[in-house]
Amino acid sequence: MIKKISEFWYSILKFLRSTDFTKAVILTISIGSAIGIFNALGLSNIGIPLAVGCLLTAPSDTIGTLKHKIIGVIVAAFLAGLTSMIIGYSSANIYFTIPVVGIMVFAISYLAVYGFRASMVAFAGLMAVVLSFANVDTSMTLWQHSLLIAAGGLWYLSLSVLWHFINPKHETEQLLAQCLELTGEYLQVRSQLILNVENRDNLQRKLFDLQNELNQKHESLREVLISSRKLSGNSNYARKRLLVFIELVDILELGMANPVNYERMDYLFSKDKEFLAIFSDVTHYLGLQLIEISKSIESKRPVPENKISEYIDKSRQAVNRYRDQIDITEKREHILMLHNLFDYQERQSHKINTIFGVVNNLKQGNAIFMKHKEVVKFITPQEYSFKTLQENFNFGSPIFRHALRLAIVVLIGFSVGAFFSIQNAYWILLTIVVIMRPNYGLTKSRTKERIIGTLIGGFIAIVIVFITQNPYIYGALGLLSLTMAFSLIQRNYRTAAVFITLSIIFIYALLKPDVIKVIEFRIIDTFVGAILAGLGNLFLWPTWESGNIRNIIATSIAANRDYFLEIDKFYHKKGELPTTYKLARKKAFLEMGNLSAAFQRMTQEPKSKQKDLGLIYRLVSLNQTFLSALASMGTYIRNHNTTEASKDFEVFVKQVLHSLNNAEEGLIAQAKQKKTNVELLKEAKSRLDEKYEELVKIRNQEIAEGKELADQDLRLQLQEAQLITNQLQWLLDISKNIRKTVFKTTSI
Repeated sequence: MIKKISEFWYSILKFLRSTDFTKAVILTISIGSAIGIFNALGLSNIGIPLAVGCLLTAPSDTIGTLKHKIIGVIVAAFLAGLTSMIIGYSSANIYFTIPVVGIMVFAISYLAVYGFRASMVAFAGLMAVVLSFANVDTSMTLWQHSLLIAAGGLWYLSLSVLWHFINPKHETEQLLAQCLELTGEYLQVRSQLILNVENRDNLQRKLFDLQNELNQKHESLREVLISSRKLSGNSNYARKRLLVFIELVDILELGMANPVNYERMDYLFSKDKEFLAIFSDVTHYLGLQLIEISKSIESKRPVPENKISEYIDKSRQAVNRYRDQIDITEKREHILMLHNLFDYQERQSHKINTIFGVVNNLKQGNAIFMKHKEVVKFITPQEYSFKTLQENFNFGSPIFRHALRLAIVVLIGFSVGAFFSIQNAYWILLTIVVIMRPNYGLTKSRTKERIIGTLIGGFIAIVIVFITQNPYIYGALGLLSLTMAFSLIQRNYRTAAVFITLSIIFIYALLKPDVIKVIEFRIIDTFVGAILAGLGNLFLWPTWESGNIRNIIATSIAANRDYFLEIDKFYHKKGELPTTYKLARKKAFLEMGNLSAAFQRMTQEPKSKQKDLGLIYRLVSLNQTFLSALASMGTYIRNHNTTEASKDFEVFVKQVLHSLNNAEEGLIAQAKQKKTNVELLKEAKSRLDEKYEELVKIRNQEIAEGKELADQDLRLQLQEAQLITNQLQWLLDISKNIRKTVFKTTSI
């Protein structure tokens, strides 16, 4: 009970320290100060457009470097002011307003081709279009009103930048803590996969989600760390945080590689699961330690006692006990598998201990000296060129179709509000703009969450209105609800919708006495907007994932192939790990995350559009398994003194590449299926097996002569021969299954 209470309070404190809550507080302060200062001066007509400007530009303040945030907010403020002025001047004539609104909504939405930050900047412009119909009387000329909206955005920016200089490390620490926590959860789910046979499919899906989220966090943290390192130089803080990040990337790769062939493990240890349980517990604790480190960063307190060495000893003892109770000549594969597991956990523990030491200032991270020209290669650049606009200006672009769809639905919503003379009809447009997304699945889920959140918010507002009619309470609740809404909009949209409804109702309650009518119209307008958004995504040039999934699968296969080629090169040359290897690994992880996300979106679409869903899920799983097998082979080769790669190894490599290339060609160019050279593979496999058997004979002879423990070199050679041969065979089997599954699917 005490533990649950402690965890509850920690979650509350974590939320209050979060970047989202901080930005929401800055927004609330900027709005409150803008209105409060000018109200005190008797100039409320100035305070309102300033507050609107703050509200419109705040979403563009997304995670990234200070330079990018400043540029993003300035562009959003300028766009909001310009849009308000254009729509305002065009609203004098309804026949002129409709085409202007349609063109503006399309043009602004189309800016999303430049990426996430650009889509948030575009959101400021879209919201400006919507709020231009709010009919707020400011008793000033339209151009002055528009300038004040832009000035409000700059006022918010000044407070945000001020907070950045007061606490410059806040965002980095938050991102780092989130990556640590997610990586810890990833390891814990991996630990469950060892024994939880019945629930592996669900656990695998959870891993897909976690990996996708980790990829996104890694991208953001990579940009922040590398860019801040450029500005601040090779400072101790920058080195330490970069070291932690590098270790986290390696931990994720190791986590994907442990263990890989679960079916084989189930077969070998069907009667000895108690040994696997020990390894499962150790991996779970390693994940828990990362979560505890993330909590220490969040709460600014020391990390709890580190017991990793004790848990690693448990794994070591398990290996020794198992070796003592078996006939090693009969169960050599079993003991080698346990050795591989132990080696994995030992390497993982070293990396987590490094993070532990860095966070507790036990190690300064002085070994991190990377040239800026090298590290910037790991940042995914966003090209802001006119060429990007040209390339996407066609119906093949999801963003183009979304922009056109949104423009049409907004015009329909505007016409409905005008025809039926609906009070506050711009709420219909607001709902459309907020919940409508390029893909059907996200729009559907947002529609549902928006409606439920609005109903809950309306009910809570009615209860409060019946309890009190105090305008000061309404004002306080309005500001508090606004803060909570912006804090939660990225975390939990349904709850955010509750607070959005509450904030709007209480703010209107200060302006209009009939609060119940306000609640009624709010609910009706939300329903109308949500229905229009849903119908628009369903019937107006919908973007179904089935239409693009083949390209995403092909890209993931190509990324895995490039990663495999880098592993092959490194196996031959060894030495220092090249940047090309790291870049190929990063791309393989990112593309696998993109594929998982695309499949998740596909499952949210209508059943009639989910063509070959089972086969596509199999392709997603096979690609994930192939990447895990690659990570396993790559980490083994990197961390062990391996022998020279043989010609037989290259035979397998070529045949794996053959299957992957054929699968990619089948997806993109509708090529015919090409089978592998079975005879060539049999010969290569036979020679690899012979090499392994020779080593086994040497070891058996040593055992017969009374030598219980093998020499380190012989043990490593046995381990390499067994693992590399098995991994090659498994990679070949997976690649062949990928190829066969591609040619089975009719939809791709």
